Amino acid sequence: MSLFIFLIPVFYINRRLRLTINKTMVTSIIRMCVQLSFVGIYLEFLFKFNSPVLNTVYLLIMISIACQSIIRSSNLKVKLFFMPVFFSLLIPFTIILIFFNAVVVRIDNLFEAKYLIPIGGMLLGNCLRSIIIGLNNFYSGIKKDEKVYLYSISMFNSRIQALKPYFKESFLAAITPTIASMATIGLVSLPGMMTGQILGGSIPIVAIKYQIAIMFSIFYTEYFSTMLSVLFSLKVGFNELDVLNQNIFISKE
Repeated sequence: MSLFIFLIPVFYINRRLRLTINKTMVTSIIRMCVQLSFVGIYLEFLFKFNSPVLNTVYLLIMISIACQSIIRSSNLKVKLFFMPVFFSLLIPFTIILIFFNAVVVRIDNLFEAKYLIPIGGMLLGNCLRSIIIGLNNFYSGIKKDEKVYLYSISMFNSRIQALKPYFKESFLAAITPTIASMATIGLVSLPGMMTGQILGGSIPIVAIKYQIAIMFSIFYTEYFSTMLSVLFSLKVGFNELDVLNQNIFISKE
């Protein structure tokens, strides 16, 4: 709690520079503290009962909240994109999470709360940015260059052929930051899982092995969920004439 003292110079500098973010910062800080407090309470409840059903329901709720955040941040309509994004997250997330618990951690109960929920949270949290970048770049790019897309369709190209350049550009934009992060991890930053294990008493080499495993898991989940989010959303993103459906975007008015 003593770290709150550093907010005083931050607020003072913001005020002197007339940066109107103090109110937003206070709201965000309060939300963070309240949310984390509630997380601590119900995680203690989940860990105590350790019910596979409750654990699974909690993960589904986490995925649902993540989907809404992704879609809104991509300036798309939740009611249209929720199901495509939900399943684009659910499929790779479930496969990687179960594989991690079964093969890497090697636990008998694959749905044990103290492994399932923290690891699942790490996978989901790292997927948000990639899917937001992927969806936002893909649909905003097509909206911006719709005449180029329609021209490609008029030249008797299939929808997939016409969309390929937009897909490649958005997918690379989404995945590149993760690849760059993997290239510098350990040199520029010490990741949270590894740091937490070392602080918890694990020897560094063991912590490193688990960190490498979780980084692979995060990358695979991001890679496939980003790809699937675009592919699964094509049905709602375009109308029957292969034209971008303008009703998919959140109104700016």
